Amino acid sequence: MRTKHLLRTLLLAGSALALSLAGATAEPKKTFKVAWSIYVGWMPWGYAADAGIVKKWADKYGITIDVKQFNDYVESINQYTAGAYDAVTITNMDTLSTPSAGGVDTTAVIVGDFSNGNDAVILKGKDKLAAIKGQKVNLVEFSVSHYLLARALESIKLAEKDVKVVNTSDADMAAAYKTADVTAVVTWNPIVSEILANKDAKKVFDSSQIPGEIMDLLVANTQVIKDNPDFGKALVGIWYETMDKMTGAEAKAAKEAMAKASGTDLAGFEAQLASTKLFAKPADAVAFVTSKDVGKTMDHVRGFLFEKSLLGKDAKSADAVGIELADKKVLGDAKNVKFRFDATFMKLAAEGKL
Repeated sequence: MRTKHLLRTLLLAGSALALSLAGATAEPKKTFKVAWSIYVGWMPWGYAADAGIVKKWADKYGITIDVKQFNDYVESINQYTAGAYDAVTITNMDTLSTPSAGGVDTTAVIVGDFSNGNDAVILKGKDKLAAIKGQKVNLVEFSVSHYLLARALESIKLAEKDVKVVNTSDADMAAAYKTADVTAVVTWNPIVSEILANKDAKKVFDSSQIPGEIMDLLVANTQVIKDNPDFGKALVGIWYETMDKMTGAEAKAAKEAMAKASGTDLAGFEAQLASTKLFAKPADAVAFVTSKDVGKTMDHVRGFLFEKSLLGKDAKSADAVGIELADKKVLGDAKNVKFRFDATFMKLAAEGKL
């Protein structure tokens, strides 16, 4: 997850218009494609495919669902945005900045979790966030790490102008920290754990201090979901049966399989889960997505994205892209809604109506 800053060049108006026109003439279909990438909150999708849970629910609704793992998070988003996939695992911020800002009407079908400490600001030899002032800060530019930095600075009445952001690949972050020139980093697990193993590394802010703001979602093309509600039902059926496996009698075996697939062991996977607020029960996810907090969060997110010119080159304000909340209220342009939070399918799961 969150591996590189997004390749917005794929989101030119021409391709977005073509996708919109294609969506307008969409017809019911029988085969669907879901893209996912490695991250603690998305490992259940790979497990569900391997364990036959995906096929079970697809068969129930007379459809076929192909679940494909991408090693590159950005590429999975680009493939979804280009129309090659019907659904993708993605954060709320990246949904707004990429498919939605690019003109692809997208619906959050499942709110699986939010980062509750997986993302962190780390200083070398300093244990107070205020010490970050004047420092170079290494992070993946325009990623959720960049957003976390902005929220951290805001919490102590500083702004980005008070630091110097240095764009650094996540693959290089742990090694970069060990160099003399790097004194401040913002990154995510498992890199956070690796860096904190250094005696001089001090965590001074993390995502648990902005609970609910970095959401991990399963989103789908809005027109595809409208035309094929059974696809949405199958997706939530798959998800919550897998959640049951993770929390029931088969939890150890299920989590061991996910840990292995993500390149860690059970202890490492459990540590990442500990800093993830996982919505294992549909009722909990529904309560979260229908709360007023989501609107407040997306207001922060869209403000950050507009400031970074990530809502499209023609965006005149943070209102450029409309965001429909679960209660149907709209943030921004109601005539250009491209990101929707919809609790419909999660409610069906909560009510046992799948």
